[in-house]
Amino acid sequence: MLSMQLQGKTFIVTGGSSGLGAACVMEFARAGANIVICDVSDRGNELAREIGAAVRFAKTDVTDSAQVQSAVDLAAEAFGGLHGAINCAGIATAERVIGREGPLPLERFSKVIAVNLIGTFNVIRLAAAKMIERPVEPGEDRGIIICTASVAAYDGQIGQAAYAASKGGIVGLTLPVAREFAQHQIRVASIAPGIFDTPMLAGLPEAARESLGKQVPFPSRLGRPAEYAALARHIAENQMLNGEVIRLDGAIRMAPR
Repeated sequence: MLSMQLQGKTFIVTGGSSGLGAACVMEFARAGANIVICDVSDRGNELAREIGAAVRFAKTDVTDSAQVQSAVDLAAEAFGGLHGAINCAGIATAERVIGREGPLPLERFSKVIAVNLIGTFNVIRLAAAKMIERPVEPGEDRGIIICTASVAAYDGQIGQAAYAASKGGIVGLTLPVAREFAQHQIRVASIAPGIFDTPMLAGLPEAARESLGKQVPFPSRLGRPAEYAALARHIAENQMLNGEVIRLDGAIRMAPR
């Protein structure tokens, strides 16, 4: 069987300390994979200790090439190679282009693009370069790269110009990178989650969270990080999933506000 079996394979997971990333760390570790958690938060160290010897932590800012390279090298040195990268690191803002204080400061737009889009690309390029070093048989998966887009890429709301642009960029790069990496037997796919119960929503009052969940046609609730992780695992294991962006959203289409 040529599809990727996770037992003994090695993945880096950015944003792996919490939310969607932490769910992927736990799901893939349960499947027998080795993991390097990459995050700016030291909570990843605690998660690594909880799971055990097959999980390491590397403090990583995805916009910093040296830090990402260090995490990639750690994965290869600790576990003998790199088979996949799951990109969950990201930030979200809610700011109008023209607000009460005037035009949105350019640096605040740039920061979202830097973390969400450029940071994802930074991981893609360095992880893929490491994967290419590993010899494989013809037709066999050399590696899988999974990125996190968002339904905001398709129906972003007022105040999401920066966030939607960053996630739209991930949608746009998925196919061309998958086409380029096909010659190396590396697959690339993205998930576009809807409204998920992650730390990004943790600061909202419970009533607001319930209201958001009720906007989802079915199931009428917030998505669970474990559901994202289950799809990420399926993408890794299903060799025909390549170059695609999959909406995981309960059929929601976001209103303008």
